[in-house]
Amino acid sequence: MRWTSGRQSDNVEDQRGSRVPLVAGGGIGSIVLVLLALYFGVDPSVVLQGQPAQQTQQAPAASSRGSDEIRDFVSVVLADTEDTWRELFRRMNREYIDPKLVLFSGSVQSACGMAGAAVGPFYCPGDHKLYLDTSFFRDLRDRFGAPGDFAQAYVIAHEVGHHVQTLLGISDKVQNARRGADRTQANALSVRLELQADCFAGVWAKNADKTRHILEEGDVEEALGAATAIGDDRLQRRAEGRVVPESFTHGSSAQRVRWFQRGFESGEVRQCDTFAVQRYGAL
Repeated sequence: MRWTSGRQSDNVEDQRGSRVPLVAGGGIGSIVLVLLALYFGVDPSVVLQGQPAQQTQQAPAASSRGSDEIRDFVSVVLADTEDTWRELFRRMNREYIDPKLVLFSGSVQSACGMAGAAVGPFYCPGDHKLYLDTSFFRDLRDRFGAPGDFAQAYVIAHEVGHHVQTLLGISDKVQNARRGADRTQANALSVRLELQADCFAGVWAKNADKTRHILEEGDVEEALGAATAIGDDRLQRRAEGRVVPESFTHGSSAQRVRWFQRGFESGEVRQCDTFAVQRYGAL
């Protein structure tokens, strides 16, 4: 990915190195936390809010890249999403409001509650902020076998996709629908929301490359590798040795790849309506 000469965003808050109580325990076992680490987009308020703080952690090293370079990278990617989505919203006669991106290590306090690094990258609609423990990039490369800077950019773009959903009112509609649904139905709605965020990540990549030529050979394959690595079926099989489709919350590897590709190939927001697909299997 061509990023070193890109504009840097002013909307990055670097909270690495600060001591924050790490939420753990309180009925949430370590196995659950490990499973949460395999997903991104998890709202920590659903699982962690109100849990007692049991320990404090000093921030670990964020990445072998070095803290300054990784902050620069994140800042450039965020700036690129800002430029892209401002233009896309302008075409829709809407105003794009930039989100903040918080870099943290170990744990962080958000408007959605306290969250540890095990939750993975997430977006909190309560404060319009993305939260990222950059050690996740190392895990993406080493644990999940999805290396590359554009794999990392895809992670950020996916979370920005959730911000887009919030601004468009999609997230509120889904949350309201989830309240009156059983668990299987609620999970299915979550899958559609997550796949749409994947599609929005593809829309960003297409438009950013068309305007600023950010992509290099192999970048799209890096994003698809990341989407494959974090599919629900892949993660469940790895963690539990079996796959339970009705418990999916983010979509299978094939679905995540398909919707990113749809966004990337079309470059159009209207092509990302995962909620218009009537049959779950057609996703």
